[in-house]
Amino acid sequence: MIAISHKAKQYLLVTAKVLIIGLTFGYIFYKISFNSSLSFSEFKNTITAQASISGYLILLFLFLAAANWYFEILKWQNLVSVIKKINFQTAMKQSLASLTVSLATPNRIGEYGAKAMFFESSKRKKVLLLNFFSSGSQMLVTTLFGIIGLLYFLRNFNVDYSVKTVCYFGIGVILLFAVGYYFKEKELLMKGFSFSKLFEFFKQIPFQIKRNVLLYSIFRYIIFSGMFYGLLLFFGAKIPFFDALLLIFTMYFFVSIIPTFFIFDVVIRGGVAVWLFSFVNVSEFAVLATVLTIWIFNFVLPALFGSFFVLTYQPTTK
Repeated sequence: MIAISHKAKQYLLVTAKVLIIGLTFGYIFYKISFNSSLSFSEFKNTITAQASISGYLILLFLFLAAANWYFEILKWQNLVSVIKKINFQTAMKQSLASLTVSLATPNRIGEYGAKAMFFESSKRKKVLLLNFFSSGSQMLVTTLFGIIGLLYFLRNFNVDYSVKTVCYFGIGVILLFAVGYYFKEKELLMKGFSFSKLFEFFKQIPFQIKRNVLLYSIFRYIIFSGMFYGLLLFFGAKIPFFDALLLIFTMYFFVSIIPTFFIFDVVIRGGVAVWLFSFVNVSEFAVLATVLTIWIFNFVLPALFGSFFVLTYQPTTK
């Protein structure tokens, strides 16, 4: 095995940091500047015009975005206390830095490896599992609210679907559970971890921590759903609160179950949202502008702060 000097490792680390930051901000610039579905100049002009009339709303949306990330950081701080006690500032550093790393990866999968790198090698498998539990709790909340929204959507709007489609969906769900049962004793991507051991690990997490994680996930869901509705109104949409809320629940459910590559992430989210809100005659511009603004507030701005933590990252050697 070829030994790498400490100085060479430092150069490689700096190169990796610059590459991550360059890729992240290149991705952000591409998504904002070359969005074929939404004219950025029109979007910017609308923001400017609205801000001159009701600038306090921009501050409100920024506050909601900060609250969203506050609960996400608090969730991670509580969850990781299973293996190591960390303060809020450390949890913020890990959460925002991992967001920056993951922003340009499919379904933000890079977040798993990024968070693990802040811990000793002996704890990294458990960190990956804890992050999986965190994402799973958010997905559970999204699914529960999403099913309510979906049932309302199918009942109240003229959606073209057949019994055959429903049957195919049911068969797919049954097959998914069958595959899960078959592989319950098989090793997953990590050596020594099967589905049964995964559930055992989750069972060992104290009930109070699991309860807190679920509550923080609900708080986050309420915040970004309310933020989406507020932005729709900000961009001129005329839609009753109840209809909007249930369509937002449905939209988040759909986009959470559709796997996306990073280049098409915002495009797919925008496409799903435009389709859903077309049933209540909300303009395409209002929907796309809302999706883009949500993305900027909840991902781009935190990634700007996270880039500082990426640049100052020092690897854990224990």
